[in-house]
Amino acid sequence: MKKTFKIEVDCANCASLVEEAIKKVEGVKDALVVFVTQKMKIEFEEGVDTEAVMAEVVRVAHKVEPDFCVL
Repeated sequence: MKKTFKIEVDCANCASLVEEAIKKVEGVKDALVVFVTQKMKIEFEEGVDTEAVMAEVVRVAHKVEPDFCVL
């Protein structure tokens, strides 16, 4: 399953760092964070609890970039 989220991230480098970090989250098959459009696309593994995975994605993203937020 793929979902797109509106986000807020401060710079292209931050977006890249967040993207690399969330790709490592269990349950995330693939991820793309685009600074220019302020959007994040996540492809989830089959059968995962997407809400639980998103909670972990946000936690990991905040470790990398404290100002990151999902709108």
